[in-house]
Amino acid sequence: MARKPKKPDRLKRVLAALEAGDSAKIREILAGLHPADIANLIEGLLPERRPGVWAQVDIERVGEVLLELPEAVRADLVKLMDDKALVAAARGLDTDDIADLIPDLSDEVIAEILFALDKQDRQRLDAVLSYAEDTAGGLMNVDAVTVRENINLEVVLRYLRRRGELPENTNQLFVVDRNDSLVGALPIGRLLTSDAALRVSQVMQRDAVRFTALAPDREVAAAFERYDLVSAPVVDGNNRLLGRITVDDVMDVIRDEAERSVLAPAGLSEEEDILAPVVRTSRKRAVWLGINLVTAFIAAAVVGLFEHTIEKVAVLAVMLPIVAGMGGNAGTQTLTVVVRGLALGIVTEANARTVLFKELMVGALNGVLWALTVALVIIAWRQNYLVALALALAMVINLVFAALSGVTIPILVRRFGVDPAVASGVILTTVTDVVGFFAFLGLATLFLT
Repeated sequence: MARKPKKPDRLKRVLAALEAGDSAKIREILAGLHPADIANLIEGLLPERRPGVWAQVDIERVGEVLLELPEAVRADLVKLMDDKALVAAARGLDTDDIADLIPDLSDEVIAEILFALDKQDRQRLDAVLSYAEDTAGGLMNVDAVTVRENINLEVVLRYLRRRGELPENTNQLFVVDRNDSLVGALPIGRLLTSDAALRVSQVMQRDAVRFTALAPDREVAAAFERYDLVSAPVVDGNNRLLGRITVDDVMDVIRDEAERSVLAPAGLSEEEDILAPVVRTSRKRAVWLGINLVTAFIAAAVVGLFEHTIEKVAVLAVMLPIVAGMGGNAGTQTLTVVVRGLALGIVTEANARTVLFKELMVGALNGVLWALTVALVIIAWRQNYLVALALALAMVINLVFAALSGVTIPILVRRFGVDPAVASGVILTTVTDVVGFFAFLGLATLFLT
């Protein structure tokens, strides 16, 4: 059976259309794509080619595409749009999506958007904007459907039919009292399958998972994963219903956290434009490289303290990477586990000592195991028992310090309000290098001179 020819990917087709100046072809390609796919395609273009494609995006979909783009790319495209186009794009979005877009807009455009909204939508937007982006209040949408507990299900069904449609990802209605305080939740499944003569109070869930508006978005994401939630109510300090969070918003949080966990240790941002101009990218990365250079000089200074010992026993220089490498890898293993535990709420002050003791034991055990292995290799290779002993002891010391640092550094960094995923790696590397070099060269100096 003949194999069908492989279709060229979208990016190649768009690039070919750009080269040919065929705007109609670009519009045709974009018309069949989801806003997220359009955003992905635009992000894959060089910055100078993006305006030609952006101009062909249907104005009714512009707002949705902007939301899917990284902040750096979005900011550049917003600059290409006039105020009228930006207002039109924003008006087609839900209030929580408008709130996500507003930080990239000028004060004049924001004022026009607010003027174009009706009173109810302005109030909804103000409610979302009053909370930080990384909180439950910043994530929520205010389009929650509410009912009272003293009515029967038939009344609820008639009410829903009159509405005509439900907000996206509505799997439950929220039951409130006359003061809008949350009483519970009415799952759609129970509403449809229960006797219509029953009252809401007879079938509702009173123990529905809920979040306070100031709850961190990480806690919200963890709860959605733990309890398999599709939506959940958001309340204020008095248990008054403010809105709801849906799984699509939580997926964005989970994705951002995953990207940050990969990029942050290298000093990179998940919003960085991979095809940004060289100078802009170089400027952003230079700061982190400078920090790493400072830590390298610190390690080099420690080695410099034992320069005379290295001159007498040149083999010591060959062994330095072994000490640093083993300590760094062991520390990274511990650090990764602890940072994850902190993010998920598994590691807390209540069990931090237990985690520390366990990791110290692991470090000591692995230190002894690999110290003996390395010592035997050095003896067989160089027939130098004193160097082997110094290296073995230094490895045990460094792996224990690596375990200690891997637990304590992220906890202390977090206590100072810094993201452990960002700062812990550099500090850990410095500690394991300095301790490893000092222990090895110090012991070698003691044994050999």
